[in-house]
Amino acid sequence: MDDFAKQLQEQEKALEKIRNKLALLPDLPGCYLMKNADGKIIYVGKAKVLKNRVRSYFTGSHDGKTQRLVADIRDFEYIVTGSNIEALILECNLIKTHQPRYNVLLKDDKTFPYIKITNEPHPRLEVTRRVLKDKAKYFGPYPNAYAAQQTKKLLDRMYPLRKCGVMPKEVCLYYHMGQCLAPCEKEVPQEEYDRITQEITSFLSGGHEEIKKELQRKMQEAAEELYFERAKELRDQILNIEAIMEKQKITTTDTKDRDVLGFAVDKGWMCVQILYMRQGKMIQRHASVFPFYGEAYSDFMSFVTQYYSDNPALPKEILLPDMPKGEEAEDSSRPEDAAESIDAGGGAASLQEWLGIKVLVPQRGTKRQLVAMAEENAKVSLDEKFRLIERDEERTSKAAANLGQYIGIESLHRIEAFDNSNIQGTNPVSAMVVFIDGKPDKKEYRKYKIRSVQGPDDYDTMREVVRRRYERVLKENLELPDLIVVDGGKGQISAAIDVLQNELGLFIPVCGLVKDVKHRTAQLMVGDPPEPISLPRDSQEFYLLQRIQDEVHRFAITFHREQRGKSMVASKLDAIPGIGEKRRKLLLKHFGSLKKIKEARIEDFRPLSIGDKLAGQIIAALQEEES
Repeated sequence: MDDFAKQLQEQEKALEKIRNKLALLPDLPGCYLMKNADGKIIYVGKAKVLKNRVRSYFTGSHDGKTQRLVADIRDFEYIVTGSNIEALILECNLIKTHQPRYNVLLKDDKTFPYIKITNEPHPRLEVTRRVLKDKAKYFGPYPNAYAAQQTKKLLDRMYPLRKCGVMPKEVCLYYHMGQCLAPCEKEVPQEEYDRITQEITSFLSGGHEEIKKELQRKMQEAAEELYFERAKELRDQILNIEAIMEKQKITTTDTKDRDVLGFAVDKGWMCVQILYMRQGKMIQRHASVFPFYGEAYSDFMSFVTQYYSDNPALPKEILLPDMPKGEEAEDSSRPEDAAESIDAGGGAASLQEWLGIKVLVPQRGTKRQLVAMAEENAKVSLDEKFRLIERDEERTSKAAANLGQYIGIESLHRIEAFDNSNIQGTNPVSAMVVFIDGKPDKKEYRKYKIRSVQGPDDYDTMREVVRRRYERVLKENLELPDLIVVDGGKGQISAAIDVLQNELGLFIPVCGLVKDVKHRTAQLMVGDPPEPISLPRDSQEFYLLQRIQDEVHRFAITFHREQRGKSMVASKLDAIPGIGEKRRKLLLKHFGSLKKIKEARIEDFRPLSIGDKLAGQIIAALQEEES
């Protein structure tokens, strides 16, 4: 307990320091850097108004993933910038430098092939998966390496750029075949290279139709002259062009190169889907799935900024989704915070100014349909992630059995998990979910209103809930769980074990899930004192624990929002003289909501035996509070 008291003292000291710094925040754009107890930067964000945005972390309500971030903050710094675009660029650079654990970090988990015209005195064509800022010209991405290699092979036959990596001392076979200008033997004018580069650029930017027509004419001539081998070679070139340039899923009326982006979020994870459209045709899609901890749209824009910051092979146009409806209200507890939430138009304008290409947030028409397609693909990819294990009952049951082996339990049939939810000590609640053989049993779920704990004390809350749950289990002779999962680390585990063993005489294993500094892998913490058990992040056992934690957190948050909403309704009506608990319940039952009460007419209150004077006071009080 001495360590716990010391920890609380240090936390209170840090919060006092934060409160003092919050009062000094400027009304200017910039970036903020959140730090943990070790002084390490754990989150970087940008803001149009630093004062509003940074304060919002320490006031109002947050969902579970943001609560995790806020709980680790012990200090912050900020850097003022001259404009929003400077804040966008600075945020991108700071994320790359510090790699904060709670930021969305771009990972090069998959790269697509590009065709490159090198920036050399004697340029050549290459197929590469690395896009560098080397002043070369890049075209792509291509659906696969074969398509890119076939395109390069076709261009090598059509345009006589050098093929060798190192310049030879004498001419090679390509020169005699008419496929090289032989810069090793003779001087090639720069104008000739410029002409060839321009023609290749034109071909890869939509001019392939003219080339195809010319090849078809030559193939017809070769066939008429009985040069069948030459005709077959020309036919293969035409087929390659059609396969590479035309065999696509969707098309648009123009031939513009564009990237279409969409995203979806679920269970604290985000999927960003990019549709690559070249010459007006979709050639490839790419999905990135990762955990996120800030506001969804802001973290999405952070991903987009990082993605294009190191990518010189930019399209002509980028299409972005609009901010989902209701996100501002959900992520912000006060009007000034809502205004501070990143808006789609402002983010697109900043990206456009920085990248120098058109960035749009379409609201209707074909482009909006393309964005909707990207969003739907993102949602499907994210659903696949979570349903992969749920689809196979045998694997789910096996994951539960294997988890038992990790812990040292012979049979892991029933798991009960707890989560507490309170925001600044208001309406504290807790929730319990039950998983049987790795699958949720919703009829066994339970909700708890906290009775004995004042303020945000997670340990005492855990003690109360565990005590109430298992006193009832013993009293009613209910089935005991094989494992109890608590949302937290050593403190919550110790609190639960203390009640179970020392008060109730129960010896049930208790575990908590702990994640590493990069939030990539997981540790299962078990025992008394708790000891970590390493679990691979991509294992079925880890996904089972994650599903349990996500489900109990969802259940607790939903219950907490219900209670907080009821308390807000009660406080608004109770503040009106002449309205007690009985009349409040009567009003809500009759009208259904505060909004309908406020919009009602005086005569609508008469069936409830409420006089015209009191009815007028109720309507006036609610309308005045809103204004």
